[in-house]
Amino acid sequence: MIKEIHDQDFAKETDTGIAVVDFRADWCPPCRMMDPILKSLSEDANYKDKVNFVSLNVDNDKEIASQFQVQGIPTFLIKKDGQVVSHLVGARPKPAFEAELQKALD
Repeated sequence: MIKEIHDQDFAKETDTGIAVVDFRADWCPPCRMMDPILKSLSEDANYKDKVNFVSLNVDNDKEIASQFQVQGIPTFLIKKDGQVVSHLVGARPKPAFEAELQKALD
């Protein structure tokens, strides 16, 4: 499951454990293209209890997007215990995204 978050709860949701943050907008076709991939990964038994998948709409919540210098969407941050370990810009195939996620788990 992917939880929608906002600027004010960003730290609480992403500073512990491993978190995948999806910076997105509803009008963005590449963002919508990534939705089934993220949903599939969030429901995968390998990640379900190990990774917190969250989504932040850049049209509604600009402060955190600005803080992380998000200039294109979709942008994904993979955080481990509050530290960014991967910064990905643009849609990508599931195997490539999963490879980046696996690096954070290793």
